[in-house]
Amino acid sequence: MAENNQNIKDYVAYVSTYTSKDKRGITIYDVDNETGVFTEKGKVEISNSSYLTCAHNRKYLYSITDFGVKGFRILKDGYLEEINEASINGMRGCYLSVDYKDRFLFVSGYHDGKLTVLRLNEDGSVGEITEEIFFKGLGDVMEKSFQAHVTCAKMSRDNKYLFATDSGMDHTYVYELNHDKGTLKQVDIIRSEMNAGPRHLITSADGKNIYIVNETTNTIDVFTYEIKENYPVFEKIQTISTLNDYHASRSISCTLTLSADHNHIVATNAGDNSVAIFKRDEETGMLTRILCLPISGAYPKDALLYPDNKHLVSLNHEAGTMTFFKTDLEKGLIYMTSKEIRIEHPNCIIFVPIKENGEA
Repeated sequence: MAENNQNIKDYVAYVSTYTSKDKRGITIYDVDNETGVFTEKGKVEISNSSYLTCAHNRKYLYSITDFGVKGFRILKDGYLEEINEASINGMRGCYLSVDYKDRFLFVSGYHDGKLTVLRLNEDGSVGEITEEIFFKGLGDVMEKSFQAHVTCAKMSRDNKYLFATDSGMDHTYVYELNHDKGTLKQVDIIRSEMNAGPRHLITSADGKNIYIVNETTNTIDVFTYEIKENYPVFEKIQTISTLNDYHASRSISCTLTLSADHNHIVATNAGDNSVAIFKRDEETGMLTRILCLPISGAYPKDALLYPDNKHLVSLNHEAGTMTFFKTDLEKGLIYMTSKEIRIEHPNCIIFVPIKENGEA
């Protein structure tokens, strides 16, 4: 269990890190939603936490580790209690997510090009592997993209299909999930431009759109999604840059997150070291870029708007910092509001409302 040493606020933030120096790879922070200030309250020992995800019932948190994945129970005050650890029968993953019924955990493997599905038990523990798929193929002969790299896997909002991005092959594979067996059947491929490098994806809350961020081209592809005759149908309706016209050279897009109100999308750019925020049109699903501004750090690997959209935090992986900003989305501005927090190689951040857990 994490060490206890701070008071409780409305939200807690869980931040995952690599652990070359500190064995404690998850740091827990109290979040003051009014000021945007983080206060450290505890740490959890885990090796090289590449990515975190939270069950949709807000009761459990899952993390990648060198040895597979770990499951934690989220306590009423936001501290974590380890449940168990499970192997993924492969190299350390880079991304994980949970289906919308909290029954399966999906782990993406960048290094070995492997997609792994594990069953989740009713007590939140991670169960057996139900599916393993090794992606294959040879892309353009470049340093990063000559082989398969599974960078993200997420379910459609109707919980029927799993979308898995492969930045090496420039594809997003579409699988039908068998909800009893936990197995996958490929039904389609969404193809990106050559050397685009699809990295992360999100789906709109209404389920009508899919957004795929391409790391090499620094773009977001917007697709419509619907089911016709029991088959998923996709149509690209927009490609929009994550950068300004005057951006720094050799930039890559890193992440894609959806705001709590479901109306804004956040992307980050390494090299340019900036954050871009987009407004989503509720009718068409298309995006309008509100801003693209510096985050005062190197390699923003993740960034997140606070639940009220009034603040933003950026995780600057190479700088070893988290930087904090007040946002004015109407004017398209962010303002640095407090001192940076030093943290070793941060990878991912999620917010969880602890009042909700306290009432559960």
